[in-house]
Amino acid sequence: MELTLSIPALLFPAISLTMLAYNARYLAIAALIRQLHQKYQETASPSVSLQVKKLNRRLLIIKNMQAVAILSFLLAVITMFLIYVDLKFWANLVFVISLLCLMVSLILSLIEVQISTKALSIQLKDLE
Repeated sequence: MELTLSIPALLFPAISLTMLAYNARYLAIAALIRQLHQKYQETASPSVSLQVKKLNRRLLIIKNMQAVAILSFLLAVITMFLIYVDLKFWANLVFVISLLCLMVSLILSLIEVQISTKALSIQLKDLE
């Protein structure tokens, strides 16, 4: 299969939408951290402390998700440049790396969702 300019360009909307979703997660967690910080100062609850630990880990994962997605986007642009200057071998190699970065970003997203679910179960136990 020959790599054309339109193939890496197909990643642009996918990566852009992924970045929007990651940013929304980040903003939601930032708001939650602010709320929990205030609640912890008032109550010093152990469940709040446990939630903060999970949120800290989630923030780290989201930061890495965003970094790898941006790298994927950058590599897709570099692929297009390499196609334009007719360096087909390097274009194919960089495009494969771009796809791998996108996959890593999605796997990190899956891990973050799993942690998020665990954090919600902690809060549900607190309600019982």
